[in-house]
Amino acid sequence: MDTPDTDQTGESRPPLALIAGPTASGKSALAIALAERSGGIVINADASQVYRDLAILSARPSSDDMARAPHRLFGHIDGAEACSAPRWAAEAKAEIASAHAAGKLPILVGGTGLYIRTLLDGIAPVPEIAPEIRATVRALPVAEAHQALAMEDPAAAARLAAADTTRVARALEVVRSTGRTLFDWQAHKEGGISDSVALRPLILLPPRDWLIARCDARFDLMVEQGAPEEVRTLIQRELNPLLPVMRAIGVREIAAWQAGEIEFAAMLERGRLATRQYAKRQSTWFTNQPPPHWPRHFSEINNKKIDDLATLLR
Repeated sequence: MDTPDTDQTGESRPPLALIAGPTASGKSALAIALAERSGGIVINADASQVYRDLAILSARPSSDDMARAPHRLFGHIDGAEACSAPRWAAEAKAEIASAHAAGKLPILVGGTGLYIRTLLDGIAPVPEIAPEIRATVRALPVAEAHQALAMEDPAAAARLAAADTTRVARALEVVRSTGRTLFDWQAHKEGGISDSVALRPLILLPPRDWLIARCDARFDLMVEQGAPEEVRTLIQRELNPLLPVMRAIGVREIAAWQAGEIEFAAMLERGRLATRQYAKRQSTWFTNQPPPHWPRHFSEINNKKIDDLATLLR
């Protein structure tokens, strides 16, 4: 493992590499290359790749790729469960600590900004919401919930779109259940590791046209490699349709085709479009949310760039 960095107090901090960016941007290939060069351990930070049921549709690294370097937190959760950001962060902390104890470089790789932010910055210690309050709030039409929020937490109502059902309900149930605003809770996050590691981040933000072509090709390849069988198996399990695995990109599109609701060509186009839209949302998040001093790489990824970036991160 590389020599730990030292903070302003002179305390040694072990290194943590982070490779983040939108889907199809080349993160996995770079993480594996870095792991091979550094003797590191690749740790998943993608919300879909944690699920056992989504090997193909989540673009999980192949068994051959995983054989090139140790991989952790890939496909370890059954699709009948919903993995939360706090759960993943706790598991990632354990894997990072294990890597450091073994003298290895932990390499976080993924595109789920909420996971990464929760791990590094911690979470707000909001108590459990009273069940009766949650039920009452969630039963409100979003317009009524937003009006109530404007009275009970005006600042939150001003920040949130009136049609944002999930966030409006969350802000309202928190202030009603705890007597404190969600913003107040979030100002006192706990459990983040950013101060205890020497973070070496890199955000991949390749050109839009290149990324779109990669997204389209990726979805087509998933279908060729067995995504329809993966979806058929999921449907046969009769899982709750609100679970993350059932809302993963490609599941609804392929299921609609298999049910005879749309043609094969329409399924492909819908899957490509959903992948592109997801990549766009991720690109926007990683452009604006991480600290400005985190390095961004704006070129397309090829073997030469992978070698150069792996050397830089190491």
